[in-house]
Amino acid sequence: MAGPRAQHRVAPGQPVAVHRRRPHGQRHPGRRHDGQRHPGRRHHGRRRHHGRRRTPSRDRGGRLMLRQLMAVVGPAERRLLRTVLALQVLGAVLQAVAFVLIVPVLERLLGDEPEDAWPWVWALAAAALAQSVVHYLATKGGFKAGAALSKVLHNRIGDHVSALPLGWFGPTRTGELSNLTTQSVMGIMRVPGYLFRPLISGLLTPAAVVLLMFAFDWRLALAAACTAPFIALVLRWSTGRTATADRLRAEAMTEGANRVIEYAENQPVLRAFPGSRAAGGNRLDEALSAQRDAGRQVMVAGVPGQVGFTLTVQAAFTVILVYGTYLALGGSLDVPELLALLVLAARFVEPMAEAANLGSALRSTRAALGRVQRLLDEKPLPEPEHPIRPSGADIEFEAVEFSYDDGRTVLEDVGFRIPERTMTALIGPSGSGKTTIARLIARFWDVTSGAVRVGGVDVRDLPTEDLMSRISVVFQDVYLFEGTIEDNIRAGRPDATDAEVRRAAEQARVDEIAERLPGGWSAQVGAGGAALSGGERQRISIARALLKDAPIVLLDEATASLDPENERAVQHALSELTRDRTLLVIAHRLQTVLAADQILVLDEGRIVQRGTHRELIAQQGRYADFWAERSRSRGWRLSRTPVAG
Repeated sequence: MAGPRAQHRVAPGQPVAVHRRRPHGQRHPGRRHDGQRHPGRRHHGRRRHHGRRRTPSRDRGGRLMLRQLMAVVGPAERRLLRTVLALQVLGAVLQAVAFVLIVPVLERLLGDEPEDAWPWVWALAAAALAQSVVHYLATKGGFKAGAALSKVLHNRIGDHVSALPLGWFGPTRTGELSNLTTQSVMGIMRVPGYLFRPLISGLLTPAAVVLLMFAFDWRLALAAACTAPFIALVLRWSTGRTATADRLRAEAMTEGANRVIEYAENQPVLRAFPGSRAAGGNRLDEALSAQRDAGRQVMVAGVPGQVGFTLTVQAAFTVILVYGTYLALGGSLDVPELLALLVLAARFVEPMAEAANLGSALRSTRAALGRVQRLLDEKPLPEPEHPIRPSGADIEFEAVEFSYDDGRTVLEDVGFRIPERTMTALIGPSGSGKTTIARLIARFWDVTSGAVRVGGVDVRDLPTEDLMSRISVVFQDVYLFEGTIEDNIRAGRPDATDAEVRRAAEQARVDEIAERLPGGWSAQVGAGGAALSGGERQRISIARALLKDAPIVLLDEATASLDPENERAVQHALSELTRDRTLLVIAHRLQTVLAADQILVLDEGRIVQRGTHRELIAQQGRYADFWAERSRSRGWRLSRTPVAG
């Protein structure tokens, strides 16, 4: 995605050594656990986001689409769109004038003195030429506006997504964003070049024709005007019939995109385990079948409305034809004039019929604009109005509680302090809240109640960039950007010198990786670092964090699956990373726990034990059980037992 901040997105498993906008996704009551307001912060009351979608306004046709379009673009694009609109309006009026000029031309050609038609023929030619020139300018401007729309929408989406909370990103967001930035944006960029002209012509040309018909015969003009409300009602009915089907199709397309991405990303697992491959293929087939069925349902739902609208338009022309014939038979209307007015009446219904054929595209575009607007409506957590500068790198949790939007409680009454330049290890079973604690420090979410402080300052009173400049996060699953080894390390501090990048690489022993690869420092790591092993990816991510040189390190340890060579290299890199820094580590290895200045044992969102290794072993509690279990597993060996013959 384009945009100056889009490059700062945090991918799953990526060390936060790049500057990231702060996420949101939890209620922000704007108060501490003691009920006092935090100083220097905007207060918005309790809010929950977590991807909750706002209820969209009921569709009301092209006017709503135009308002939505103007709302999601900038001033320059709005000016360009208004210019295109003005040209399209002028073109529709000139088209109506050309249609109306057919009446005097035909009257004179079918009358007693055909030579009198020449002035009207020249007027008709001039109107047609002017309409052609305006149509050319409007079409050219429409394509230019479409390209500008594509650029600005990708920029806005990229910038906004980079500022959204990680709490907003869920399992379905990848497919949703993929669908949004491809099909939805492509549909929206077609509006100025392809949809404006028929929509405006379908509204203005018939109206102008009716007004000008009054100059020739007010009775037929009135008859044409009386059919307009019925046509509008049928158009509204036909549009409303497919609203639900359009929404279900959009959801099915998002689900299909998610399943395609899942199937592509998990090919190693799917191929290694045939059973999982069948299950993954079944999920993909089901999603694609649902997408196909949803598309078919849209077409089925739209047929009655489209047929009904076409019949109504034809019925309107029939009414004008019958009434005109009645007037001609009664002697109050000449036959040449009747024929000319019937030709004009055909021009009256033709633009409306053309606009009706775009009903599906119109509904799809309005739905796409609605999805873009809902994304842009998602607000990040508020930045402080009066930032406070931290006085150090200590970390403190005070009576912290945290719950997800669905009511699931993750942390309850959690309180602890990590002194500056010390190491604290978190241990506990899966789901006990270890990762949540680390992410609350980096303000991936806001606490439900209580306070998280860095350097004595509540993280909600710190600007996002300031907070993230003080923290490096090394995730358990490492994500590397597609590019070279050097590119991925430099992401930690883009303005670093080449010497600083190489020094960080040497500290993490990444130079050994570069020496082995054919391209050296310019070797491509592939999407997600696919060209490297897990240990090599982790060493590069640690080098990235070393280059950032933040005073606080949040580490989710993951060395159990590494080969001995990579494990030694990673341990060396981690020792360099944690030197003279405040370290919170989600520990899985006994050596890490032994080195900790403080150990916190979590269970079901609460701290059930705290202390040093010696103190906790003496207590014979959860920690002692953990230590005994890990000690036993460390001694496990695989052996081959001879089979008795």
